[in-house]
Amino acid sequence: MMATSPPRLWDLIPVLLILFSLTPLPSAAAWPNTPFRTSGRWILDATGSNVTYAGVNWPAHGEVMIPEGLQYQSIPAIVAKIKSLGMNAVRLTYAIEMIDEIYANREEDVTIGVALFNALGRTNSTKVLHDIVRNNPGFSSTTTRLQVFDAVVAECARQEIWVHLDNHVSKAGWCCHPFDGNSWWGDTYFNTKNWIRGLGYMAEHGKSWPNLVSMSLRNELRQPLTKPELYKTSYNWETWYSLSRLGADAIHNANPDPLIFLSGMDSSTNFTAVAQGLPLHPGTEVFNPANFNGYADKLVLEMHTYEPAQECTAFENKLFDLGFQTLDSAGTGNALPLVMTEFGFLQANETHKNVYVTCLSRYLPAQRVGWMIWVLAGSYYVRELTHDYDETWGLLSHDWSEWRSPEYIEGGLKPMVNASLKVESVPKSCASVMGVIEDAGPLSWVAMLVSVVAAIW
Repeated sequence: MMATSPPRLWDLIPVLLILFSLTPLPSAAAWPNTPFRTSGRWILDATGSNVTYAGVNWPAHGEVMIPEGLQYQSIPAIVAKIKSLGMNAVRLTYAIEMIDEIYANREEDVTIGVALFNALGRTNSTKVLHDIVRNNPGFSSTTTRLQVFDAVVAECARQEIWVHLDNHVSKAGWCCHPFDGNSWWGDTYFNTKNWIRGLGYMAEHGKSWPNLVSMSLRNELRQPLTKPELYKTSYNWETWYSLSRLGADAIHNANPDPLIFLSGMDSSTNFTAVAQGLPLHPGTEVFNPANFNGYADKLVLEMHTYEPAQECTAFENKLFDLGFQTLDSAGTGNALPLVMTEFGFLQANETHKNVYVTCLSRYLPAQRVGWMIWVLAGSYYVRELTHDYDETWGLLSHDWSEWRSPEYIEGGLKPMVNASLKVESVPKSCASVMGVIEDAGPLSWVAMLVSVVAAIW
């Protein structure tokens, strides 16, 4: 009997072509690819591709309670500035006081004419309103605050920028320090029921925003030093866990689509107990995403860092200990996504060359961690009683027309954006070879099949 020779590789090509023709090619997903979800330490869009935030903070939680800068530039011009950096996200802040006033006003929002008058007085508010309407002719004195938010979000959508909505404060104004009354649940202005109501209201309102991808519970939870007894009895992980779940429920029940960002302790610099799976003192319960009923795959940790750094390795090690270890699924109590929603520095001279900035500029992209720099604003309508306050940490100049530090923009920020966004996909599952094949897509699937056949041959 004559021996049978093995099939030649090219004899199998027709079979491979047939298999390939039966495998549907992925269609280009339509932006914004929502809703997002999480898987382990990753944020995934609706197609299952990895998402990394690279964005900037746009404040709207000041006393006027509308996004800053509109007296100097149009909304499209400001959003175009963000887009020119290559960024894909904006952290848009708001105050619970805005929703409180809506409920106090028979559930009707306050007009920007009234909001400006209340914050700036007659003379200054008249001028600022005139300038806002001149730059944004679709507005008038009867435009409401939320209509301004709507316009900002719509323009971000037009330029394909995602929106992360951040509850920054309860009482509108500059943030943050432990004596401002906005620090912790039960603080002077931090009414827990109003906070829950406000989160739900904004989540419901955000249903009309297709590019709303995430919402925060609260910016920089911190020691409530205006109330020593509250600090002594309530400022702990156990309270944090209990009330964070109530806030998260309020968002998810009103709108199940957005991711929900959890703020840590100590001004959102500390997630040690969560990352390590330690008891949430003074209780014994540990953090478990499953306790967020029905939306465990919507949770993201948000950290801030402003602490000066002297040496990069030590700085990175401290960030790891305080929360970044949640990205290391091999040795952590909880593997969760983490986003650095605030870091920033004085935009002057060569400050962008210091260790703090250069280390973060390398470390965050290397860790595949999303981020939003503080802050876009070149000035504020009013801050700490000073009208037209100049923001020296702002990326933009006082009149929001130019970059305050072009050297940092070109030599630091744009390269950081590019480094963060250069790889947009990671395997959704590495648990098995089939998981890798599934996530690799049809072209890679066929290539792997060819490799297997070649190995057999």
